[in-house]
Amino acid sequence: MALTMNDVARFEASMPRLQAIAYRLLGSAGDAEDAVQDTFLRWQATDTGRIEVPEAWLTKVLTNLCLNQLTSARARRETYVGQWLPEPLLDGDPMLGPAETAEQRESVSYAVLALMERLSPNERVVYVLREAFGYPHRRIAEILDITEAAGQQIFHRAKKHIADGKVRTEIDEAAARRIVDEFLAAATSGRTEPLVRLLTADAVAIGDGGGKVPARAKAFEGALAVATFMRGLFKPSQAKRALVGGSPEIYAASANNTPALVVVLDGRVIGVMCLEITADGISAFRSQVNPDKLERATRRWAAADHGEALLTVF
Repeated sequence: MALTMNDVARFEASMPRLQAIAYRLLGSAGDAEDAVQDTFLRWQATDTGRIEVPEAWLTKVLTNLCLNQLTSARARRETYVGQWLPEPLLDGDPMLGPAETAEQRESVSYAVLALMERLSPNERVVYVLREAFGYPHRRIAEILDITEAAGQQIFHRAKKHIADGKVRTEIDEAAARRIVDEFLAAATSGRTEPLVRLLTADAVAIGDGGGKVPARAKAFEGALAVATFMRGLFKPSQAKRALVGGSPEIYAASANNTPALVVVLDGRVIGVMCLEITADGISAFRSQVNPDKLERATRRWAAADHGEALLTVF
């Protein structure tokens, strides 16, 4: 059916929210854009005059599309090469969505997006709609075609799964930058001990290369193992320069409301390392180096002012 200008305007007004929901559900900006586009096609094909609450209709359609993707994604990730991590979004990306509350910022943090992979598709939907967007349980139940009581049980179960896997810590920007600077100084010192002092005892380092860029299939675990890996990672070598095609620059930035290091070569983002920082030190490094998951970051990087590089490596 042909859409009126008013129909198109109503959809476009909902797009930022739909994209932010889809990204949180899927962990991929590209998949989120596809889900929103498919939602538009269904909007285009329906009799919009019979839809009383367009926002609710669009959210329900989008959610069902994402549920289908989440189900198939589980099968695909069983054959994924190495560790799977979400696609990082750089600070200011509109797809990050609302960030007024601690819950909203946390729901799109890199650590929580990774933890949400543990949830069932329904748990993930309920958690995202309730925690990040404040949907009433009644509305969520209508979207999922379940009872309100069942939705509340799913939410409490999902929230517990997330809480069991993280330590919630709000770090101000100045403190985070100081820790990032200390980490880089320690990582380039050529010594392991300064790095160990910055890490929690149970620190982990995880990398996602998607089979296209070398990345260890198993996470490094424990402060000494992570520190040893980081010392080697930042040690210059001809082999590393040949592997990446030059000497990349490292910038301090924020990705998914998380302190991050962005690795750039000739204007192209080739890596984003997100640091999970707690009161006891750095507890996790999650590095995205799969080029397929860095295309949006590269476009955002090219359009933004990012200041001076902290250092050039390799």
